[in-house]
Amino acid sequence: MTLELQGVTKDVAGQTWIHPTDLTLAPGSMNVLLGPTLAGKTSLMRLMAGLDRPTAGRVLWQGRDVTGQRVQDRKVAMVYQQFINYPSMTVYDNIASPLRLQRVPRAQIDARVRRTAEMMRLTPLLHRRPLELSGGQQQRTALARALVKDAGLVLLDEPLANLDYKLREELRAEIPRIFAASGAIFVYATTEPDEALLLGGNTATLWEGRVTQFGPTPEVYRTPRDATTARVFSDPPMNFAMVPVRNGTGSLAGQTWPAGDLPDGDYRAGFRAPHLSIDQTPGTIPLQVEVDGTEITGAETYVHVIHDATRWVALVPGVRRLERGTALTLWLDPAHVFLFADGGRLARAAPYAAAAATAAVSAAATAADTAAA
Repeated sequence: MTLELQGVTKDVAGQTWIHPTDLTLAPGSMNVLLGPTLAGKTSLMRLMAGLDRPTAGRVLWQGRDVTGQRVQDRKVAMVYQQFINYPSMTVYDNIASPLRLQRVPRAQIDARVRRTAEMMRLTPLLHRRPLELSGGQQQRTALARALVKDAGLVLLDEPLANLDYKLREELRAEIPRIFAASGAIFVYATTEPDEALLLGGNTATLWEGRVTQFGPTPEVYRTPRDATTARVFSDPPMNFAMVPVRNGTGSLAGQTWPAGDLPDGDYRAGFRAPHLSIDQTPGTIPLQVEVDGTEITGAETYVHVIHDATRWVALVPGVRRLERGTALTLWLDPAHVFLFADGGRLARAAPYAAAAATAAVSAAATAADTAAA
């Protein structure tokens, strides 16, 4: 059940929505499309599903060209951000509806509905109608209706975006279990890097209709191919600053650190918000900034700052109330700095980025487990 895109493009009204794209999705794999709004995630999913025909290129399913095949003739299921259930039907009938349209025998329908409901933890709710359910239960019903079809390809277009935080975290914790039990190819679109890290599998980062990188999620996170990928796979977006490298030494705001065997030149340094600290630790370098505002999230605070007319964001622990215009020293650990060369190409990954990726995955999973409890 391999899905392959070969040189797929999509033009609409003279504008290119999807630039030439090559992707191969393996059987039983979880694949995340990560990118901001209007990056092309939904457009790419519609091409995979057969809802839209590509302007150029081919879509292959199990090695067979299905580019012109109708979506009704493919084993595809799709769940949208705006989940839809039939309000006059029970949960049982909602889940059974696609099987009835396929004229599946009644005994098979019953067995498949009950098996899927058990997987989605909906068995006690089969007699209820959607308006008698919570938001999370309604979304699980929509997911069950997609899964019951035994589709080889399941497309989830930001399916949790409209749920409140508690429900979103509960379903995030459950979705990997559901995927593992299904065996289908799953494609999950999201704007949130933390969600991609939690779901694991593979991630394709998208920016303005281009897939900038595709590979195992921790690998894309810790070794982004270019500055665009690094920006997409950081929340908030990665901070950048120009850094000259001379004789193996990098320099930022008058502070220097070893840059290894990089050739002399001007590089673009990238560092994520958690790696700017208010507190000095061994090996960190000081950066003088001006506070532009703060966002308190509870246990952490986003501190927005300005450095030489460049805006950065630091994520620091605790509640920090800092007045706008306040002079502040931030401390940066060079071990967490990426360096990008001309054209945004990655020249040197952060030495400790692998540990950062592992920590981020662990933190996201812990948060989801806590919310589900």
